[in-house]
Amino acid sequence: MLHIAMFPFMSKGHTIPQLHLAKLIHRHRPNATFTVFTTPSNEPFISTSLSSLPPSILTIIALPFQGIKVDNKLDELKVDQISVENTDQLPSMSFFHSFVFATESMQPLFESTIEEIQKGENPITFLICDFFLFWTSNVTSKLNIPRFYFSGMNVYAHTMSALVHEKKVFDGVESMDEAVQVPDFNGISLTKNDFDSSFNGPAANEIANDFVMKVALACSTSYGLVVNSFEEMESQFLRYWNANFHPKSWCVGPFCLAENPKSDELSKAKTPLWMKWLNERKEEGKQVLYVAFGTQAQITNEQLKEMALGLEKSGVDFLWALRIKKAQGVIEGFEERVKERGLVVRDWVEQRAILEHESVQGFLSHCGWNSTIESICGGVPILAWPMMAEQHLNARLVVEEMKVGLRVETCDGKVRGFVKWEGLSKIVNELMKGDAGKEVRKNSRECSLVAKKAVQEGGSSWVSLEKLLNELEDGMN
Repeated sequence: MLHIAMFPFMSKGHTIPQLHLAKLIHRHRPNATFTVFTTPSNEPFISTSLSSLPPSILTIIALPFQGIKVDNKLDELKVDQISVENTDQLPSMSFFHSFVFATESMQPLFESTIEEIQKGENPITFLICDFFLFWTSNVTSKLNIPRFYFSGMNVYAHTMSALVHEKKVFDGVESMDEAVQVPDFNGISLTKNDFDSSFNGPAANEIANDFVMKVALACSTSYGLVVNSFEEMESQFLRYWNANFHPKSWCVGPFCLAENPKSDELSKAKTPLWMKWLNERKEEGKQVLYVAFGTQAQITNEQLKEMALGLEKSGVDFLWALRIKKAQGVIEGFEERVKERGLVVRDWVEQRAILEHESVQGFLSHCGWNSTIESICGGVPILAWPMMAEQHLNARLVVEEMKVGLRVETCDGKVRGFVKWEGLSKIVNELMKGDAGKEVRKNSRECSLVAKKAVQEGGSSWVSLEKLLNELEDGMN
């Protein structure tokens, strides 16, 4: 019987897709058992998220983890520093690499726990692990357990990153914004600014460079790469990756389609303000732009002001999920001025329910892959405003390859340049009311149908996951 171990990284953006994947696997193999590794403070969220699985097939193991110490920002706690076990709690992403390396402290207990499991009647068949937890490869190699890694990235981003590194595409290129033709892909040109700093030469510091090298080594020695994507969306990149790079990539998503949007549950429970607001807009026949940039985007006060002014001057109806704590003082008076057509929400929102709502006809997004794939599934065109990590590559995939979105333009033409309110207002109106917006909306709706078909029985992702599971089951016999 299949026994799948999973170890998500301690960040909701990385944890949630892996838990969705567990539910997808459960559809294929209802009798398969799961062991999920995490830390004490992350265990309740995982337990709640997987509550739909039969308790008899699920074990959650919380490994002790000290986390890292950060300055206390909560007035009610009379201490100078607190320990955090989740990157969502980090005061700045400058702590990220230190946090990742701190997770290595879990390796001894992780290893001894798996050794005990392997001695039992139902040993682990394979491990699906976040690629940030690179040290797990030491354990799986030692115990001869196939390790799949999950990165949260699509195949396009993986392929372009690997190709740029291997072919030394930017050697001799000084400008961060000079577009360079990518070998083997006619029509695709990228800039150094499309990549995180670690791809543009020496890493920012020694710890970042060490991180990149260790993650790359662990990935290259893994059995496979599971991707939250579907073959039809990036078939040429999937073929190229599997022909030229290792390990094999398996597109088995979109993972979020493992469960239905929670709009039905929301209607039965107390309806949140934002859902009531969307329902009112639907009744009035209004089209809404959804605006969200995740919880970890670093946005300056000056840029935040321009963003707010651009939305205000655009004249469109919008729902802005704004989780940036400093925003209250920065955009003072803004909410009052736009209250007739705009709603700012600072609480948690159910993003899939928003993107599946009939009134939502556009998504101004940072192009984090989870948000992007949810928008694709909802058939909602994206207004791409990438901020960090591989988001600039995601934006290029969405706008230039899939043609399901438009790109926010910077005032100086630079990839990571400043966006003024005039430019934002103009492109918002183009997405919501213009001909280009109509075209990408049509493409988005078509892509949504393909995405949903992919995870249904007989679809491309269904078949791919079946092949993966069959391959591992054959290896057990």
